[in-house]
Amino acid sequence: MDTDSIAEVWDRVVGTQPDPSFAVVAATGLVALAVVAARGPWRVARNAVTIAHEGGHGIVALLTGRRLEGIRLHSDTSGLTVSRGRPNGIGMVLTAAAGYTAPSLLGLAGAWLLAAGHVTALLWGATALLLAMLVMVRNAYGVLTVVLTGGVFFLVSWFTGTEVQAAFAYGVVWFLLLGGVRPVFELQGKRRRGEAPDSDADQLARLTNAPAPLWLLLFHAVALCSLTGGGRWLLGL
Repeated sequence: MDTDSIAEVWDRVVGTQPDPSFAVVAATGLVALAVVAARGPWRVARNAVTIAHEGGHGIVALLTGRRLEGIRLHSDTSGLTVSRGRPNGIGMVLTAAAGYTAPSLLGLAGAWLLAAGHVTALLWGATALLLAMLVMVRNAYGVLTVVLTGGVFFLVSWFTGTEVQAAFAYGVVWFLLLGGVRPVFELQGKRRRGEAPDSDADQLARLTNAPAPLWLLLFHAVALCSLTGGGRWLLGL
């Protein structure tokens, strides 16, 4: 690849793109809301939220000095991230807290990028994160879901025009912001029925002696604040 080609690719990634119309932004938000709210589409799309959830555990484990052993993604949209290190302490607490907050915070970061016009940077950044995560996935279903998700991001970022890229990116970010809210309510319901005795909130309660409902409240706050802030950025309010 010559210097001019490298410069062209670099400009494509870090350069800004015109904002899509308000109608396009609103439409992608409504589509994302429909996917999250409807039972059938959500059962499939929730796999993407699980990728973000387990990826959050993995990234924070590495950032806090823990050794990441592997990630497993299951067909029932559950997942498991295993890391080694101190069984308690701030590193373990942050790692455990990262799962339910990761989709919303990723959506918030994506909304910031889109508000700045960096559509291609968002798509390529997501592709790179998925590729890095693939190295740590330890089961066939997990490999399949990460490869398919990464493949979609790559194809859209490389082979489509700016309008399609923008609509796709806005749809993904809306989905992360909205999709980060529903799992917390699902967890709350499961705990009420006694179906999630070893959830992230319960693990955090054992690590910190703070009650699990307090951690659920934190998850709700992060999800709803991210949705509010990210939505304002996306809509230009």
